[in-house]
Amino acid sequence: MHVVTDDGVRIAYDREGAGGRPLVLVGGLGQMRGTDAGTRTLTSELAARGLDVVHPDRPGRGDSGDGDATLAGEVAAIRALVDELGGRAALYGSSSGGAIALAAAAELPGVDRLVLWEVPLGTAGGTEAWAWHAGIVERAAAGDPEAVLRFATEGMPPEWLEGMLGGPDRERFLRLAPTTAADAEALAWAADALADGSLARSVTVPTTVLTGATAWPFFVEAADALVAALPDASRGEVPGAEHGWAPADLADVVAAALDGPISP
Repeated sequence: MHVVTDDGVRIAYDREGAGGRPLVLVGGLGQMRGTDAGTRTLTSELAARGLDVVHPDRPGRGDSGDGDATLAGEVAAIRALVDELGGRAALYGSSSGGAIALAAAAELPGVDRLVLWEVPLGTAGGTEAWAWHAGIVERAAAGDPEAVLRFATEGMPPEWLEGMLGGPDRERFLRLAPTTAADAEALAWAADALADGSLARSVTVPTTVLTGATAWPFFVEAADALVAALPDASRGEVPGAEHGWAPADLADVVAAALDGPISP
């Protein structure tokens, strides 16, 4: 299925569980439908728990059209998907996709609840994230997508990059590379908004912040900071480690988090 944003970008998506409570999944730095079997399974698990789940390709990824690799473009895509679901939906944001989900909730009145998974958010402002963003943009402008991916994944487990560049989906990941600028921009925006207090004023919907049972410490620090800052936020835990989860386990926790009154 597909929908077109106000700025003319075609967004491809899968949908399961029509008629349930609407939920849009917002992927992180390297996620897209064609390569992310775990989130495809998660979509089915969530639909089986009574949710109407949309699993999209973000702009410039997978089967979606090219966007401008900005946070504004990501929010425009979410707006189009929420409108397609009737104008109201919850968002599940995975990793850097959690920062995109926060930005969408700050701007779009149709976002009525958030569930965030291990957002790698700086808690002392966005200076480092803005530098990361600048490095991605510089390499993308030079037309070297492999250099973009290598820079964007510095400090991450090396097998993640090896899987992108050494596997059968190499060309898909090279196309995706410039879109990581939007991930960096979202994290920089959210870190600045957390530090200056504006995040608490702009994101008021009920929010559940999740980490794995043995999460890396900086994910825990970020999660605790978000819960302390946001006016209606709670912590949750999913069995899992090293930024990973089993689809059924995560679906149980997400479904429980969304089983409550919808924000007016």
